[in-house]
Amino acid sequence: MAKFTLSAFADEIDENLKVQMNVLEKNNITYIEMRGVNGKNVSDLTIEEAKNIKKDMDERGFKLSSIGSPIGKISIVDDFEPHLEKFKHTLELSVILDAPYIRMFSFLIPEGDTPEEHRDEVMRRWNAFLDAAKKYDVTLLHENEKRIYGDTAERCLDLVETLKNDQMKLIFDPANFIQCGVETYPHAFNLLKEHIVYFHIKDALDDSGKVVPSGYGKGHIETILTIMKEANYEGFLSLEPHLGNFTGFAELEDVDIDETLENSGPAKFEVAANALKAILNRL
Repeated sequence: MAKFTLSAFADEIDENLKVQMNVLEKNNITYIEMRGVNGKNVSDLTIEEAKNIKKDMDERGFKLSSIGSPIGKISIVDDFEPHLEKFKHTLELSVILDAPYIRMFSFLIPEGDTPEEHRDEVMRRWNAFLDAAKKYDVTLLHENEKRIYGDTAERCLDLVETLKNDQMKLIFDPANFIQCGVETYPHAFNLLKEHIVYFHIKDALDDSGKVVPSGYGKGHIETILTIMKEANYEGFLSLEPHLGNFTGFAELEDVDIDETLENSGPAKFEVAANALKAILNRL
């Protein structure tokens, strides 16, 4: 029997962990995909800070679905060694925070270059990640994202089939595919479904790429989740609303923030959560 477990990028509610947990608790969500917490990116936490965060979460009955790390979201021509050290620190954090997954990327491609020019280096770096992770009980999840090597379904498949490592799986993010001009269903989903173990839930319009609540864009989220239910999927649906401005948004999206953009927060998070719950109620 299928089991969909809801999680969320709680930094879109507030940067403070206690506020995050208050709002998630109100929405009957007890898992967090931790990206920003208490004013810091999760991968920048010290060991002591991570221990304190774990203690606070344990006291409230919260767990991590994944570490929403920025690993792999640097240029493919940037110095790799410091980034690899940051990843090794993130692996240590995954142990302290008891995270089963680490969300990652496949490197930004310089403007004017083709992804194929940098394919070998992408694979070399990912093999280094996998080598560093082999002693840890954690799975590395590649997220399809704009402007990285794995921004299309074909290159996501190339990554997973070339690396051939059970410790590396795929996240399926419908909105990111839409923003890259990729058809989410049937094309991307059917091509990748055997390797998908985790979903980011955000939808988008295909003309503007604007992120909208689940079911209001061209992500075919209800169709995809229906198929996953029939396949007895057991895993996380991680809400990533992107319905307004929040701390870290500019760095995350690599865009200039429109000063008129309304703030994200509890109210907009609830809009996103309720849209997903409505879909799940129809399945």
